[in-house]
Amino acid sequence: MRRFLRDNGLSIALFSLFLISLAGQALTGWRAHIEDLRLHERPAIDFLTYLGSGHFISAVFENWESEFLQMAAYVLLTIFLFQKGASESKKPDEANAEDEPPSAHRNDPDAPWPVHRGGLVLKLYSHSLSLALVGLFLVSFWLHLAGSTRRMNQEALEHHQPPHTMVETLGNPEFWYESFQNWQSEFLSIGVLLLLGIALRERGSPESKPVAAPHTMTGH
Repeated sequence: MRRFLRDNGLSIALFSLFLISLAGQALTGWRAHIEDLRLHERPAIDFLTYLGSGHFISAVFENWESEFLQMAAYVLLTIFLFQKGASESKKPDEANAEDEPPSAHRNDPDAPWPVHRGGLVLKLYSHSLSLALVGLFLVSFWLHLAGSTRRMNQEALEHHQPPHTMVETLGNPEFWYESFQNWQSEFLSIGVLLLLGIALRERGSPESKPVAAPHTMTGH
């Protein structure tokens, strides 16, 4: 168990922080929603009902959507674009191991099984990271859309207005405002990290270049 915790400490810590934060969002969002219902003289709802409400679903997945979009875009853009001096960029003036054809390792016993299989399986595996991230973005976008539609319909019911469809929500400026306010912050944060990583260091972190490395050093 000790070895497992050591070998997987980073993912365990990150997912633990995720669950703590999600629980905090759920509890505080529930209390805030109850207060909003009280102000509108509507009956309070229990916690489990709140977890299925548009208020919670929309808020959760509008954030997930932006995170997966950022990661998918970053993975795809780093295939074609360079940033000299950045540790996360490929080297612009020399060969990079990432571009080596996987078929060269077909007889390597330690290579993943799709490399041995070849064909369409290898083609898909060669782009499996971006496919997974784009898929997670699309699922999160759909759930954000569904949650926003449910939230708008709950508000419409309170004001005795007709319900909205998901197609109508797609044309609602508020829905896109929610998306763009998260998208812009994600692209800003990754861009700032990329540029700060050229001149600044964090000793011991694999996300940073070695402290003594020149600013012009690209890649790890």
